[in-house]
Amino acid sequence: MTTAIEQLQSTLNGLGLKSVEARLENLLEQAAKTEPSYADFLRDFLGCEVDARRSRYLRARLQLAHLPFVKNFDQFDFSFQPSIDERQVRELRTLRFIHEASNVIFLGPPGVGKTHLSVALAEAAIQAGFGAYFMTAHDLVSDLGRAYREGRLDRRMRVYLAPRVLIIDEMGYLPLDEMGATIFFQLVSARYERGSIILSSNKSYGDWGSIFGDPIIATAILDRLLHHSTTINIRGESYRLKDRRRAGLLPRSEQEAPLIAPPAVSPASASPTTRRLTAPLGSAPADDTADKTRKNR
Repeated sequence: MTTAIEQLQSTLNGLGLKSVEARLENLLEQAAKTEPSYADFLRDFLGCEVDARRSRYLRARLQLAHLPFVKNFDQFDFSFQPSIDERQVRELRTLRFIHEASNVIFLGPPGVGKTHLSVALAEAAIQAGFGAYFMTAHDLVSDLGRAYREGRLDRRMRVYLAPRVLIIDEMGYLPLDEMGATIFFQLVSARYERGSIILSSNKSYGDWGSIFGDPIIATAILDRLLHHSTTINIRGESYRLKDRRRAGLLPRSEQEAPLIAPPAVSPASASPTTRRLTAPLGSAPADDTADKTRKNR
């Protein structure tokens, strides 16, 4: 004869409550000892399944985010990078910037923790229920460039527009060609005031013209990125190389000069070729009046 516990296990399995099923005997044994009320027992009983499902959900979201590693703020050594304003980071940890669809930009030389902080923000966003996706700038532009050549750019672009937080790492390590710069402008424009971008770069804003091969399109991109944004400029030594420096195997790096924004360039003064470059793919070239209206929006 089938026992009541076996019947209950079969019912739970049929309902897909596998986490509760696996812990059923322990839950019943604990209830026999503590004698909780019916309401308390049901709360703990169903809470076991809720916790298990949330854990699976977060693991899946973390995998879908394509993060290079999972690290949080507690693992970051702020004492090693005193140039970082911890109050500013605490404000970012509230995730208000996601609700406001604003951006976060980390600037600094290699090894100072830009990627760690970007990933920590992404992890916090996922824990709060937001979608996130991580890509290096080179891989992102290469992926979208390939989609453009194959005639599926719009469909592929939606992959980078869907998450509330898009993390773009290592901007500036490799320059972009004309098509890459155009596609990156497309992406930034499409996410403007709709979703947040967390971006890290080893180049100051004044050097972004060399990244995109054109100061005009660099200014157009920065205009959208910086309109609603927080910039954290990290000036310090590489954390990865700290032990080698302490051992005298490497020279101590010089402090990086303050990062400044490039001078504003009016879209109206740009050449027709440049205006076509910064226009959305497939659209007709905008005239000067439309450019001025968009710039003053």
